[in-house]
Amino acid sequence: MNWLGNLGPFVIPLGAFIMVVLIVGIKSMSRTRERELEAHRDLRMKEMEHERRMKELEIEKAKLEVEKAKMSKTS
Repeated sequence: MNWLGNLGPFVIPLGAFIMVVLIVGIKSMSRTRERELEAHRDLRMKEMEHERRMKELEIEKAKLEVEKAKMSKTS
């Protein structure tokens, strides 16, 4: 029991230090997670934009093929 009494002055500052480290660590992890989610959101938006452009190109290609077929029929 005597060794526990000798640790008294160190427990509170050590506990405060550990609490600060935990708070900073949790905040850092939440910022990292937020950035990760934002990166995934941006990537998904770029992917959707790419898909939209590809569909537009396919439609344009189909229109050109139809126009080309009409030109070859009239010739």
